[in-house]
Amino acid sequence: MATGTEEPTLTVDELAARAGVTVRTVRFYGTRGLLPPPVIGPRRVGHYGPAHLSRLALIEELQRQGMTLSAIERYLEQLPPDLSAHDLAIHRALVASWAPDAAEDMDRAELERRAGRALTEADVDRLAAMGVLERPADAGAYRVDVGLLRLGAELLDVPIAHETILAARTVLLEHTRSAAQELTRLFRDEVWGPYRERESDPEHVKAMKSLSAHMQPMVLQALLTAFQRSLKEELRAAFTTE
Repeated sequence: MATGTEEPTLTVDELAARAGVTVRTVRFYGTRGLLPPPVIGPRRVGHYGPAHLSRLALIEELQRQGMTLSAIERYLEQLPPDLSAHDLAIHRALVASWAPDAAEDMDRAELERRAGRALTEADVDRLAAMGVLERPADAGAYRVDVGLLRLGAELLDVPIAHETILAARTVLLEHTRSAAQELTRLFRDEVWGPYRERESDPEHVKAMKSLSAHMQPMVLQALLTAFQRSLKEELRAAFTTE
């Protein structure tokens, strides 16, 4: 797996602190092959990069969704080996979107720590426009979608106008809602209906439980792959000169 365009500079302690996990957890994921090994620098010190951080966040999110380590291994094996930190952040944001409530309350200092950067008021406005957070009504805490925070923080450096972000969000919400409705109808008619007719079959019940546990990440991965390919084709067609 690629470790991103930025040089790996984080020690294992810094990586664990940025990801909100313990050093022991980082090393455990490494021994399981879930996290690529660090780049070994001077004095035999291992250094980690942005893609390590994004992959670690994705693993943690998949665990929060109830997936076992074995299931996570299979999920990660299906991802392209050269995914950047940005691509991994998108995967994590999509997986997190299935959670009933991925939002947390945090003050400005915690928000900046979790974002990995200092934030201006304009940055906070852009994060709010992307649906990453809600500003407090008074001096209270920000309501933050932790699944989207890191991706939103990365997008702060992209030169896109505030109004364009709002328009893009509207387009995405409309089309993803339509896709969700169609997928739900398909699952209800083609999967859930036949299951209800055969629910006395123990093997079928077992298969359905397994499908329910893994369907969401699989659907998300399929949607993301299809969208990335379509977007690449559309951008190529739109900006290729004659």
